[in-house]
Amino acid sequence: MLTQIHNGDLTTCLGWKNQDELERTLGTVLDKVIKDIPLQENEAILHHSEGVDLVPSNIDLETIEVGLVNIMSREYILKSYIEEVKSKYDYVIIDCRPSLSMITLNALACSDSVIIPVQAHYLSAKGMTQLLQTINKVRKRINPNLKIDGVLITLADMQTKVGKTTLQTLQNNYGSKIKIYDTIIPQGVKAVEGTMVGQSLFAYDKNSKPAIAYENFCKEVLKSEKQRTRNEIAYDR
Repeated sequence: MLTQIHNGDLTTCLGWKNQDELERTLGTVLDKVIKDIPLQENEAILHHSEGVDLVPSNIDLETIEVGLVNIMSREYILKSYIEEVKSKYDYVIIDCRPSLSMITLNALACSDSVIIPVQAHYLSAKGMTQLLQTINKVRKRINPNLKIDGVLITLADMQTKVGKTTLQTLQNNYGSKIKIYDTIIPQGVKAVEGTMVGQSLFAYDKNSKPAIAYENFCKEVLKSEKQRTRNEIAYDR
């Protein structure tokens, strides 16, 4: 299941272009959680033809976020919802915007692990320090089991000095502590074209360079997860 906690770009990319007209979204669900109103089964969950479910978001989520400031246990509102639905899925992916908002804190509070996408330019790499500090604070105060799976470089042109410098900076500053994924997602017009017609990159052009890169990235993530599980089992013994 995909859960989007920002302004609706993912919702639009998957084909629901008028997300502000949706009656049920993540915002309406969280409002019910806050007010302790029972949820209907599969409420606000959209079923995509490519086999993924989506909890959409729109501008209403901004209103909910403002209201969270005065709510008891405000960091756990999203977790309350995820706990109700996660048993139906192998994976729940929470798509966060690149800001350290209350909603993002909610996502970190209910997550097992984090993948940090970094665009291949200087300012994105520079913002890593603040994000890592926030994750460490969440570990200490809210979610001690939160892990960082790794850093994924996206929208990259590794033939340029900027791309090469970004990779080198990340490796030098964080490589000894955090996994920098071997897979690098290249720039590609097919990725943009697919979002315009409401299809994933795999459905639109599975042979494009970005699609192949994302497939390799998924394999890399799953391989790392299996290795970590084996290590945890061996440690328990």
